[in-house]
Amino acid sequence: MKRKFVSDTHKERFTTMIIEDDMSPCDVERASLFYIISGNEDLYRKRRYIYDTYEHCIRTCLDNTEVDFSSGMKSLIRLGFNLYNGWSDRYTTPMSLLGSLDNRNLQLAGNAIMTRFNSNFREGLLQ
Repeated sequence: MKRKFVSDTHKERFTTMIIEDDMSPCDVERASLFYIISGNEDLYRKRRYIYDTYEHCIRTCLDNTEVDFSSGMKSLIRLGFNLYNGWSDRYTTPMSLLGSLDNRNLQLAGNAIMTRFNSNFREGLLQ
């Protein structure tokens, strides 16, 4: 079976985000977003701009001038938002989202999709 986390650090960050948010283990939508954020160092550092743990909701960060996201990071954020609550904009298409990602972030995106939609894949992830 494929590794569920891209690194031990990814797993630790994912767990931290679950604890910070007090996320229910059944919340696969939020888990898929947290999986993406925790799996990328830049997104994890900027997670407070992406997700509000007090209000338990995403933040509109893509046009925020206080923080800079590369095109690849914006693609991951869009994917995470879409997996979280169906959010989309004109750039939220498979080609736009996945075409700008390097191999590591493409693996991260694929595993986030599996987290959201495949119960066998996420079984060990949220325990």
